[in-house]
Amino acid sequence: MPTKTIKIGTRGSPLALRQTDWVKEALSGLYPHIEFEIVVIKTTGDKIQDVPLTALGGKGLFVKEIEEALLERRIDLAVHSMKDMPGDLPPGLTIGAVPVREDPRDVLIARDQCLLKDIPGRGKIGTSSLRRKAQLLHHRPDLQIVPLRGNLDTRLKKIESEGLAGIILAAAGIHRMGFKDRITQYIDFDISLPAVGQGALALEIRERDPRLQELVEPIHHKATTLCTQTERAFLNRLQGGCQVPIAGHAWIQGQRIILKGLIADWDGQQIFKDQTEGPLSDPTGPGIRLAERLLEAGGREILEDVYGKTA
Repeated sequence: MPTKTIKIGTRGSPLALRQTDWVKEALSGLYPHIEFEIVVIKTTGDKIQDVPLTALGGKGLFVKEIEEALLERRIDLAVHSMKDMPGDLPPGLTIGAVPVREDPRDVLIARDQCLLKDIPGRGKIGTSSLRRKAQLLHHRPDLQIVPLRGNLDTRLKKIESEGLAGIILAAAGIHRMGFKDRITQYIDFDISLPAVGQGALALEIRERDPRLQELVEPIHHKATTLCTQTERAFLNRLQGGCQVPIAGHAWIQGQRIILKGLIADWDGQQIFKDQTEGPLSDPTGPGIRLAERLLEAGGREILEDVYGKTA
């Protein structure tokens, strides 16, 4: 086992640091003889806060610079939110471990503790996600969806400062930051299906680095890995970025992986949703099959409209 300091790269947001602290503490508990150092790396997504993510070029905005540091050996290990990871990893990098998943659901934090169904018409809901926007408008077309950027504290303050009825966020981040008491409502999957990988972390390392692979193995969670492999196969087949509302969530039932997925247009008028399943021995199969099914059902036209190419 290596005795040198292990450098762990991360974004500098409070949530990213909290997640990375968790990883550092878990590894320090396993390897008290090794020193772990957190290295903060500013990403494109962190540098530009006044532009919607969809205008900045899609997935990878929060990982690119961190992956460059990993390839250049300035860090040894990177901690990412799985939902920020593009479908394809750069050559030379791999996901070394996936810890146990937090709650994957979306949540509503409402100004007046009002449930989603009781928010008055034309009420303003803040979210940075096209996926959430499309599904909310499909469910409640009378709502106003307004763009929301910034870290968790900033978003919570905007409920009052911008007169929002509420904001929609990932439960996982709220839980990890200790703000669970602020949650008004956990939103059912039938209303808002999560982003691919939501609630999971990805520990990225260099390929052919057996020492680091051995180091992170004890915090690897097999069930979470299988489910996120299924979801990422779905996303990868759709060549999905954050310019198209795409959602996917997998879970294990017995010896089967079940996947529910969705493609929608920007305003939620068209939503194509379905689910499929497959054996644990073939985690990518259901993802590919469900993507093909949704493309044939009408999702291909949505992707072509946005990307101008055949999916």
